[in-house]
Amino acid sequence: MSVVNLALQGGGAHGAFTWGVLERLLEDTSIDIDGITATSAGAMNAAALKRGWVNGGREGAREQLEAFWLRVSGLDGPMSDAVLDWLRMVSPSPALTARMLEFSPAVVAADTVTRMFSPYQFNPTNFHPLRSIVEDMLDCDTVRSQKGPKLFVNATNVRDGKARIFTGKEVTADAILASACLPSLYQAIELDDPKTGKREAYWDGGYTGNPALYPLFYRTKAVDIVIVHINPLYREELPKTAAEIATRMNEISFNASLLRELRNIEFVNRLIQRGLISPEAMRLNHVHSVSDDRLMNMLGIVTKMTISRTLLLQLRDAGREAMSEFLDKHRSKLGQRSSVDLKAVVSSAGSIV
Repeated sequence: MSVVNLALQGGGAHGAFTWGVLERLLEDTSIDIDGITATSAGAMNAAALKRGWVNGGREGAREQLEAFWLRVSGLDGPMSDAVLDWLRMVSPSPALTARMLEFSPAVVAADTVTRMFSPYQFNPTNFHPLRSIVEDMLDCDTVRSQKGPKLFVNATNVRDGKARIFTGKEVTADAILASACLPSLYQAIELDDPKTGKREAYWDGGYTGNPALYPLFYRTKAVDIVIVHINPLYREELPKTAAEIATRMNEISFNASLLRELRNIEFVNRLIQRGLISPEAMRLNHVHSVSDDRLMNMLGIVTKMTISRTLLLQLRDAGREAMSEFLDKHRSKLGQRSSVDLKAVVSSAGSIV
């Protein structure tokens, strides 16, 4: 059996792609999961998987992921299966959905409000639309269990700008919400830090680690890291519209920390392979990627922020296909070598696959 670590990126509603990836992976009983490092929507996927895994093994994890995303989309009623089948038949293309949402009056109005006012002004009561879902669906007592994959949830400390990794008993509903706290939409999540004795404020973990890979080096044994990408590293076309520029700025900023960590992994791997440092001193890691840049290049920042039921299904199905393709092409490399050319990735703007 192969044992892997998972690294799940954040990206709002695009996290439904990761749902599909995980669903397909859980069907493969020849691959076990040691640890999961995750940010934002990736952290919610990770917590849902962990809760389901503890309560019902692989099938329980699949069921919990589906229940979480159906709850997010508002399709968790008794007719959900019928509605899902109907949506698949009538769904427009992802590109058309993205354009429709981009020019939606509601989306334009919301964007205007968030540019003019802070969440402390337009949401003084600090209502968080995801809090009830996270608290009800993810059951953090189960998520903190020692059974199943180890979880590492990344958030950004607002005051010092450093990554904060929540793991074990630290993984609470607030920690997960902190990992997904975009400062233009939500008030900072404040938590007591036992190390400093202070109450610290946190924003989205994507600013400092999307996701952070380094916890895997010290707290897990698996040497294979499977990164689920939902933020394209590379776009061929030069962004020219306001929406395209905002999308690319978001992708670049949320990929920067990951690229730095990949560069460090490539450097350490090269030193080990040349015999300059001992494998006992530093660990050689194999890096793999599951992505669908063709699909993600059709989308943008608006579709990350807006729940489109049809698009969630398209993303889920695309995630399943991407994971199936990865297993067909690269299963034999697990435990043996990377399927990603790290040197090419960190030395140029090329694709990771």
